[in-house]
Amino acid sequence: MCGIAGIIKLDPRARAEEPRLKRMLDVLRHRGPDGEGTYVDGGVALGHRRLAIIDPRGGRQPMTNEGSTAWLVCNGEIYNHAELKQRLQGKGHVYRSNSDNETIVHLHEEEGDECVQSLRGMFAFALWDRARGRLLLARDRLGIKPLYYVQNAQELVFASEIKALLAAGAVRAELDEAVLPEYLATRFVSGPETFFRGIRKLLPGRVLRFTRESGARVERYWTPPPVSELRDGTLQEQAVQVRAGLEDSVRRHLMADVPLGVFLSGGIDSTGIAAIAAREMDQPLNTFAVGFAEAEANELSYARLAAKAIGSRHHEVQVTANQFFGSLPGLVWHEDEPIAFDASVPLHILSRLAAEHVKVVLTGEGADELFLGYNRYRVTAWNETLGELYWRLVPSTLRGRNSPLIKGLPRAMRRYAERSFLGLDPGPRELFCENFAVFPTFLQRHLLSPGRISLTRDPYDFTLRCYEEAQGESLDRMARADLQTYLVELLMKQDQMSMAASIESRVPYLDHLLVEQVLALPSRFKLRGWRTKAVLRAALKDLVPRAILERRKAGFPVPLARWLREDRWPVVQEFVVSPRALRRGWFDPTLLRTMAQEHRAGVADHSGRLWLLINLEIWQRIFLEGESPAAIPIPAAA
Repeated sequence: MCGIAGIIKLDPRARAEEPRLKRMLDVLRHRGPDGEGTYVDGGVALGHRRLAIIDPRGGRQPMTNEGSTAWLVCNGEIYNHAELKQRLQGKGHVYRSNSDNETIVHLHEEEGDECVQSLRGMFAFALWDRARGRLLLARDRLGIKPLYYVQNAQELVFASEIKALLAAGAVRAELDEAVLPEYLATRFVSGPETFFRGIRKLLPGRVLRFTRESGARVERYWTPPPVSELRDGTLQEQAVQVRAGLEDSVRRHLMADVPLGVFLSGGIDSTGIAAIAAREMDQPLNTFAVGFAEAEANELSYARLAAKAIGSRHHEVQVTANQFFGSLPGLVWHEDEPIAFDASVPLHILSRLAAEHVKVVLTGEGADELFLGYNRYRVTAWNETLGELYWRLVPSTLRGRNSPLIKGLPRAMRRYAERSFLGLDPGPRELFCENFAVFPTFLQRHLLSPGRISLTRDPYDFTLRCYEEAQGESLDRMARADLQTYLVELLMKQDQMSMAASIESRVPYLDHLLVEQVLALPSRFKLRGWRTKAVLRAALKDLVPRAILERRKAGFPVPLARWLREDRWPVVQEFVVSPRALRRGWFDPTLLRTMAQEHRAGVADHSGRLWLLINLEIWQRIFLEGESPAAIPIPAAA
């Protein structure tokens, strides 16, 4: 895990400014505290901050080939580098290090830009082909490693984090207002845009090819595979294959020359990873768990149960409200954009604990998208099944959340009815997008100030495109859309919160060969009745304690609703309804105050909505107004 940066001048006579590159690397120091390297040649400058995992003594970057005609900076790990190295050495390539990243340089000499197809791992890299005057930027298939860029009339500038592009002065920090509706609906921006006007992200499974003559061209090299036509085979037979694929992936993800551990939530996904890893190691595995004093958000007992079952050396931390809110401004700075998920904060605190013992952690991220683990998959299947007859027989004028049937219900019942087939229209927009939006579009029409923000841009456009291009049943298409949107944001949370503590996180469920294997399985092997992750449960039944196998999914709970209703109410007052926040003019002040008071009074749980608004305000103060995260006052408890 590292940080990369670079500047490519469009005018071949111009010189890339090394001091700018140095400023970019300085703000990426947390991604690579073990060293720094640069390559500057005329109009090209490449930089690297290193967190030494493989070949700590060697493996410095930028790396070059035997003839110094190609230069590489890479963030990530290549898990099949040993096989590739053997093949490349057989073709006469000479390695200067034992680094897995060096394989990319030699592989590119053999396969050109198609080298990405042969790589098995997580990566974001830049390769400058000096002989041909060509740049290749590449990001792994699932988006485990980040990569951002700016292109203007003078240069192409890229980096692992947005703040490095700002440090280079590549673009002014300005909010792209067009992304606000999507942020309010989904919590994040799923396409190539970012919160910053002019800054784009290279999407997963894409490469960017650049020459001074042709400019930049983005191409896709990987798409999620279709569902297979598998009609035979039992659940147990498929479970055996899933287990074999997962064991192979975990073994590869244990590749490290430094101490390694596992984040253990006490759920099926991380417990399975930890159990397999523990069997592969010749010493006790370090596991790490986080919880809260509040009972509704404390899963530590399950993590302890898992740790005891696998015999790990277990470590825990409990997060207080003071730690949570005190960390928030600094973590918004690390994330570069408003923090989508409140679980990011305890994840960072857990990463700091882990950093005291190890340099690499494995996590269970990605299993929910692959094995249909989210509750929304069950809810959607239920709505589709029960709604089929209803939608066919009941006229559209009598359906929907404004129907007389729903309006006459008590408030609590009405809220559930509106999110069922009674209040929804058929199709992915309603069932998949609007039904799980934080601020659905009908609410945004009242929230967003007229004339400031336009709702002409569909906040679900990218998600629905991913859904429509997929094949299979609706659940298969939902999972593929989530894999390219929701999961990418989760991976950014994982990357930035762990890198802020200078440790590397790895995701064995997202080895692309395992991903392709599981995605090919029809949804009947994953969701059976109301049981999620059926084939994964069967694959891990001898490794995971029964109490964990049979427990309900809890996610990564944070007692945010209680905090914002009780002693942390001043945080809402400061960042949502204060005169400073309201003066921005994005939102209707009356609706904001009503929402805040309803939450305060316990009439409704608006904690998810308040979280987005709090983060947006903090983000604006840091990135648009230049306020230091340390200088942003977090109100004391009430």
